[in-house]
Amino acid sequence: MTNRTASRVLAAATALLALGASAGCSTDGAAGADPQRVDVVAAFYPLQFLAERIGGDAVRVTNLAKPGAEPHDLELAPSQVGQVSEAELIVYLKGFQPAVDDAVAQNGDDRAFDVTTVQPLRDATAGGHDHEGEEGHAEEENGGKDPHVWLDPTRLATIGDQLAQRLGKADPDHAADYTARSAALRADLTTLDDEFKHGLATCQRREIVTSHAAFGYLADRYQLDQVGITGLSPDVEPSPQRLAQVIEEAKEHKSTTIFFETLVSPKVAETIAGQVGAKTAVLDPIEGLADGSGADYLSVMRTNLQTLRTALSCS
Repeated sequence: MTNRTASRVLAAATALLALGASAGCSTDGAAGADPQRVDVVAAFYPLQFLAERIGGDAVRVTNLAKPGAEPHDLELAPSQVGQVSEAELIVYLKGFQPAVDDAVAQNGDDRAFDVTTVQPLRDATAGGHDHEGEEGHAEEENGGKDPHVWLDPTRLATIGDQLAQRLGKADPDHAADYTARSAALRADLTTLDDEFKHGLATCQRREIVTSHAAFGYLADRYQLDQVGITGLSPDVEPSPQRLAQVIEEAKEHKSTTIFFETLVSPKVAETIAGQVGAKTAVLDPIEGLADGSGADYLSVMRTNLQTLRTALSCS
């Protein structure tokens, strides 16, 4: 080997070593840029809200579902799988996002906090009209269970209490702070619950026609009757038979409003509203925030309350 060839080999080897070291540093930075904070991965927005409120400055929260994206069908990029594998705590809802379930099973089961272990999910068919046979396979995606547990503020508070305990185990030095912040959040959620109970206590109607059956927990908590155009999955197209059923029910209950949501097309809701002689309005399941939104869970829930009060003619 000539001196020139040897020099080229040495230079190439040095470059490869430098590249490997750089990649290693960038990976470490993604997972633990601040060693003073707990690295938390949240599967979608309501869990991000919980982690940020309870964790405060002691945590760094990454949301796997991007703003403006519908989280049901989330597909993870390799970098996001890496975030799951490197996180100190993963907060997710088992069965809601199969890609997240797979990443947790492969990379982080021992560091995962599944909120369904705290709040068992209700049956998709429980209560009201929020299940329809035409799109039954949508319910099967989550084992026949409704994942939208966060729409009952009291259930979300209980999940928050347990999240504080998990954070305390990961970071004992700040355990008392996590407990205090979860108590403060519980107080805020209790106030919100009281506002809903009083705001929806006396209404001319109690039926809500929604673009997909995401509001079962809210309906159960506040004695409403949900009529879901589709099932638990918002991207399932309703059959003509189902559309006819919903139109008939909406006319029967003299519904004045057909609800759609921020992350899903309003076309089906607009079609039904046209047939019924109703208007449309946004009722947000808070699966994610719109890109650039300055809102949070509490403000969106209060907007939902005012929307419901108007649509149901509450006094």
